[in-house]
Amino acid sequence: MKTSLALVGVSAALRTVEEEIQHAARSDAKVLITGESGVGKEIVARLIHERSRRNRTPLVTINCAGFPDSLLESELFGHVKGSFTDAHRDKRGWLEAAHGGTVFMDEVGEMSLRMQALLLRFLETGEIQRVGSDRPLPPLDVRVITATHRRLIDRIADKTFREDLYYRLNVVHIEVPPLRERREDVFPLLAHFLQSFAEMHRMPAPELMPEALTRLTAYHWPGNVRELRNVSERLVLRARNGRVDVDALPTEVIADTARVREAAAPRYVPPVPMHELLFQRLVGEGASFWSEVYEPFMARDLTRQDLRELVRMGLEHTRGNYKLLVTSFNLPAEDYKRFLNFLRKYQCHVPFQRFRMVPARLHDHDKAHHQATA
Repeated sequence: MKTSLALVGVSAALRTVEEEIQHAARSDAKVLITGESGVGKEIVARLIHERSRRNRTPLVTINCAGFPDSLLESELFGHVKGSFTDAHRDKRGWLEAAHGGTVFMDEVGEMSLRMQALLLRFLETGEIQRVGSDRPLPPLDVRVITATHRRLIDRIADKTFREDLYYRLNVVHIEVPPLRERREDVFPLLAHFLQSFAEMHRMPAPELMPEALTRLTAYHWPGNVRELRNVSERLVLRARNGRVDVDALPTEVIADTARVREAAAPRYVPPVPMHELLFQRLVGEGASFWSEVYEPFMARDLTRQDLRELVRMGLEHTRGNYKLLVTSFNLPAEDYKRFLNFLRKYQCHVPFQRFRMVPARLHDHDKAHHQATA
């Protein structure tokens, strides 16, 4: 089925994505698209290419998760005849095919470290070397757009994704929110897909009954837009008398919405402040300040207020001792000056004097011992 290339929806979140696409289309900057599986990351990439100055040139799409390491290298960079058993002729790779245009690399977070190194070399020089060749080809003119459902900051922390490659790819970052966070888009998407599948199957577009629409809107949509698209086709095929009632909905939709309805209204629990969560991650779970705080802060996922409050908690914990704070935040001692310079640069350095007289925070086992001996 041929569908028009567009972002369907009315939510403010989708309009923000639309604006980011417009900004990205004005340049050749590298773009990193993130979001859960099924949210439409490939459509975002195609829209960027379609609205860019390269729209008359090829858009080559690669799913990095769909190939083993050796085959991905051959497909990406090409190979020469005789370089391996089935290499019966020279073959150009996808990057050569995209010369003058755009390459979209989906699920880039699944690449092995070796393939990441090869990709980084291409991004730095524009040169590729076919598998089995002893010399590189002339530099290529290729715009690179990548996507992943992974949180690459976490991958960097556990050493499965290269930090230098992350910063090469993350020039323009577009986050596509999941469907459950923009439920006002469910009805426009349903209307769009129901009409499209009705035309494809040469059937009248069914009418959604109010209760069915209510259930579909309340559904969690773990598979996002991809799941909604598949459900829409089923509804077209199962509609009776041109109507979609609740009994025509998939079992998982009915079960999920019934569970939500039957559950008692949850008791309000105030959200835990971000700085307290970070303190627990650092002091309680052994996470590193550089990966858990510094990286999100530089990516603007944390505010200065979050950082200042975290430092205040840390100084309370160490009775105002910044050197002990470095250790508590799981940094090597030689990072002491770097840590302080970072705090001062972003006006997050907190005076230590008033914490010198505050009792240090007691860990749980210390509290139990204190109560037992009191």
